[in-house]
Amino acid sequence: MLEIKQLTVAVEDKEILHDVSLTIKTGETHVLFGPNGSGKTTLLMAMMGFPKYQVTSGSIIFRGMDITGLPLDERSRLGIGISFQRPPVVRGVKTRDMVSACLKERGGEEIISKLAKKADLADFMDREINYGFSGGEIKRSELMQLLAQKPELTLLDEPESGVDLVNIALIGELINELLEKDCPIRFRKCMGLIITHTGNILDYVNALTGYVMYDGRIGCEGDPHEILKTIKEKGYEECIRCLVREVPNA
Repeated sequence: MLEIKQLTVAVEDKEILHDVSLTIKTGETHVLFGPNGSGKTTLLMAMMGFPKYQVTSGSIIFRGMDITGLPLDERSRLGIGISFQRPPVVRGVKTRDMVSACLKERGGEEIISKLAKKADLADFMDREINYGFSGGEIKRSELMQLLAQKPELTLLDEPESGVDLVNIALIGELINELLEKDCPIRFRKCMGLIITHTGNILDYVNALTGYVMYDGRIGCEGDPHEILKTIKEKGYEECIRCLVREVPNA
């Protein structure tokens, strides 16, 4: 359902990603590990279609369609959603109005109330988006909007970043609902790609496949828990050594 083919991406004429390839099938959740500055967020932004991130070669195939040249809004309408690591504050727009705009169904007030309760944000709905919110409240608000949108592909940028232990458990519950984890994989209609530095989100959300990115390249692919175990025991330096051996010019 999603295929990234030898994707190379530049930002302000500086090449950040180099020939990145991965495939995610419907119902699957994959996780991308990597140290800060390795290119993880650049990959998500390029997949979403933000104009700052210029694809110089390669392609992004979604639901059998080449979306490499499509603008952000068209990708969203096709069923791609994103949760940012550091979402902006939006003054003058109520959280309730944003959730309402994300809803595909009509008669949304009852649905909005249910989503707000799930995300423990019932008292925040008439506040401006993210204004005065804590880190956990911002993450829950982002996920509430995605639950309203119901994307077929969800991109999650560091969902555990800046979140305390109380919030991360609820964030895990919201992600699991978003990715239909209560259904057998063959019956799910959505898929997800989670990027993480610490890997803590795997305590709450299971993933099928893991990757490690360093210097804009994917160095390995395998069981995410085994990869995380290696990172915890030996650090990203071990992954970097493997990647350098595989790519002599890296």
